Amino acid sequence: MRRMRGFTLVELAVALAVIGLLLGMLIVPLNSQVDQQRINDTRKQLNLVTEAILGFAVTNGRLPCPALATTASTVSTAGTENRTAPNCNAVVGGVARGVVPWAVLGLPELDSWGRRFTYVVTASFADDLTGGLQASFTVTDVGNIDVTSGGGTPVIIADNMVAVIVSHGKNEFGAYRTDGTQVTGAAGDELENADADAMFVAKIPEPTFDDLVVWVSPNVLKSRMVAANRLP
Repeated sequence: MRRMRGFTLVELAVALAVIGLLLGMLIVPLNSQVDQQRINDTRKQLNLVTEAILGFAVTNGRLPCPALATTASTVSTAGTENRTAPNCNAVVGGVARGVVPWAVLGLPELDSWGRRFTYVVTASFADDLTGGLQASFTVTDVGNIDVTSGGGTPVIIADNMVAVIVSHGKNEFGAYRTDGTQVTGAAGDELENADADAMFVAKIPEPTFDDLVVWVSPNVLKSRMVAANRLP
């Protein structure tokens, strides 16, 4: 009887290498699909945040103040407005900066990457109402937040916005964790979305920039307020 011939070590090694290569080819597109799904989900969240902010304004006659970014989720005041009536706290350069007040707006705390949304608002649009008015601003008021295309010669995309919301993307640079600490490492255009001024960058994602940015236009806000009889 002839002896059955088995696989040699070389043949097994080649077979394993081929299997590993095929698995690697499958994993790469799978990772890309997961990343794209998280981007899509976060964009939907940003739209929900925008609508919630506009709904808050219609109900209260003002925009919400940001929540204190450095408060851990375990603290009872986490996700609430950082304000001492009649104004937001920690206003610098006419804007109040923090994270989306998720508890006040009834929204999830985190984006698809498990980080908080940065939220910046023109402070005067979040002040308490005075003098029997139905809104903290008038039809002629504008914001003081600008959004540019970034790069070496930035172009203004939107100027005089009243609020901006940022997801800091997959690399998370500049975002706040649930324990109230900030992810370091933001540089270039991403640093513009993580610093303390009223200038932001929104552009097509690239290797060094994956932030997702939306903003609230004063015109959209005012149209909602007029429809709700909050403005004449």
